[in-house]
Amino acid sequence: MKQIKYKLNKNKAIISKADKGNSTVVLYLDDYNRKVNEFISSNNFTTANADIKKTLQKGVRNTINECQNLIQKREKWKLMNLNPTAPTMRGLIKIHKEGTPIRPAVNWRNAPGYKLVQALTRKLTSYIPLPFAYNMKNTVQLMDDLYPTDL
Repeated sequence: MKQIKYKLNKNKAIISKADKGNSTVVLYLDDYNRKVNEFISSNNFTTANADIKKTLQKGVRNTINECQNLIQKREKWKLMNLNPTAPTMRGLIKIHKEGTPIRPAVNWRNAPGYKLVQALTRKLTSYIPLPFAYNMKNTVQLMDDLYPTDL
């Protein structure tokens, strides 16, 4: 492992996960950064001039305090991310496409509203159960749906 890390550092290369399949990709760090910057510039992203974490955290706190009917007092602290950070993006390499572009994967777990959204999603799905008409648990359920046994 130490030799691999040494060679990667020496050649300024990284190991990344591929977009599809259970594959690993080794590429130069400059190429990876170029692909990520190219993706950001070609999709009209804008950067924030100021750190908006505090503003978003304040908005989440206000929302939680206003929702007294949905959120109990003793559970308020569980829905606030106490040390929020901005979401991070990493690029998964699409090895099956020409030019090997990236697919962005954004980690939202440390975002200010992540825990609140998770709790509201659980509440909504308990009160409004939506049918999963196009989802299958496994092939047994698919076979049961295609060939009912009570014919």
